Amino acid sequence: MNKTIRSLNPNERNQWASLFDQYADFYKVTPPSHCKDQVWGWIFDEDEPFWCDLAINEQGQAIGFVQYQLMHRSLSGSKVCYLSDLYVNPAHRKTGTGRALIDHVINFAKNHGIDNVRWLTQNNNSTAKSLYETYVAQSEFVLYSVPVKLD
Repeated sequence: MNKTIRSLNPNERNQWASLFDQYADFYKVTPPSHCKDQVWGWIFDEDEPFWCDLAINEQGQAIGFVQYQLMHRSLSGSKVCYLSDLYVNPAHRKTGTGRALIDHVINFAKNHGIDNVRWLTQNNNSTAKSLYETYVAQSEFVLYSVPVKLD
C-alpha cells in the first residue's frame, strides 16, 4: 500500500480531529474541552517547535498522524526530538504506516542536526513495542508523572 507522509494543512482540521479522537479513545483518555484547540494552535504557531504530519493513503484519506517537538537535553547540551504522539487507524496497522511516520520524524531530526529521537508508550502496548524495538531496545529509564493540582 502506497502512502504519503506530509505536513498537516490548516484546512484538514476535521481529518486530524477524527484521528486525534481515535488516539484518545485508544488510550482511554477524555481530553479537556479546550485540548484540541490548544494542540491545533501549537501545530500552526510559528513560535512553537511542535509539528503534526499525516499519513495519507492512495485514496487521499488521512490514516495516521505523528506529532513531535523539540526538547532540551541538558546532559548533552543539545536538543532531542520528542515524538509525542503516533497513531495509525487500526485498519491500516501492520502496513508500514507506523514505521513510515517514525522514519519521517527521524529524517526531520537528521535534517535539523538533532542526533536523538525519543518517545514513550504504555508498557502493555505490545503491538507498538514490537515495532519500536526494531529501532532500539527499550530504554532503562522509567517515567514518573505527577499530576499537579492547579488552584
